[in-house]
Amino acid sequence: MDLVTLGNMLNTALVFSTALILAALGGILSERSGVVNIGLEGLMTAGAFASAVSAYHAQEAGFGGATPWIGLLAGGLFGVLYALIHAVATITFRADQVVSGIVINFIAAGSTLYLVKLMFEGAGETSLVNETFHKVAIPLLSDIPVIGEGLFHAYPTTYLAFILVAVIYYTLFKTPFGLRLRAVGEHPSAADTVGIKVLRMRYIAVLLSGVLAGLGGATIAMTTTGSFSHNTISGQGFIALAAVIFGKWNPLGAMGAAIFFGFAQSINNILQLFDWSSNIPPEFIYMLPYVLTIVVLVGAVGRSKAPGALGEPYFAGKR
Repeated sequence: MDLVTLGNMLNTALVFSTALILAALGGILSERSGVVNIGLEGLMTAGAFASAVSAYHAQEAGFGGATPWIGLLAGGLFGVLYALIHAVATITFRADQVVSGIVINFIAAGSTLYLVKLMFEGAGETSLVNETFHKVAIPLLSDIPVIGEGLFHAYPTTYLAFILVAVIYYTLFKTPFGLRLRAVGEHPSAADTVGIKVLRMRYIAVLLSGVLAGLGGATIAMTTTGSFSHNTISGQGFIALAAVIFGKWNPLGAMGAAIFFGFAQSINNILQLFDWSSNIPPEFIYMLPYVLTIVVLVGAVGRSKAPGALGEPYFAGKR
């Protein structure tokens, strides 16, 4: 494998991992507060749908270069709506958090496909958005062999994802807000005794997870596909959830796991460059990222310690 191919592989891995990083950050915030969020897949689906539809109409209205940013904003906002359903069900009504997350996935998959058919005259996907994000090269740094092409010639959303990793890491571990958030996820009754509003903190965390997961879905629609269909996300939310667990509920660890899974997905593109790959059934290549996800999760069992109160509903005044 030459240096050019290696650089392209690194760049492709970052493209695939960007959405995973954003969704994983959302999962970390939710689960650090004690709320399991299996609904990341649904939140990403909602974000991808809203971004594609909003960007298409913005493009038709002549917004030009602002179109993908409008789509990104819409994806984050739409993710909040579905996250609110999860928050109300699990925090206010204390429904089973795993079941609620699964329901969110089904609701998002069904409702978005229905709306697409309703808005686009029965079509199975939205119309193509031509005004999507383009890769931006950082001067001088992008000229570095291999690393320059791989790391410093990327979509704006990739740079945004790395910035958010730093921001959320700092917020979680260096600010009073982060301390309170972690406290309600570890020992909510103790947090309650010192005046922390447990339910409020959990609501904030789950809604922020909706924003981030929605941005993750929007990133896919605004960079690689330019449209939305029922298979736009296709399991990315579950891989992001695996990155949360493998990364030990730490933004830096989740970022590393997401990049690892991004490499697994980029292998599909790289293998096509070799003649011998024609002898491998394509189905085996497509399933590789999901097989690696299972293997990684099996290896992480017993090594990752979840927040102490994860999955446990909280009753005000409970001791």
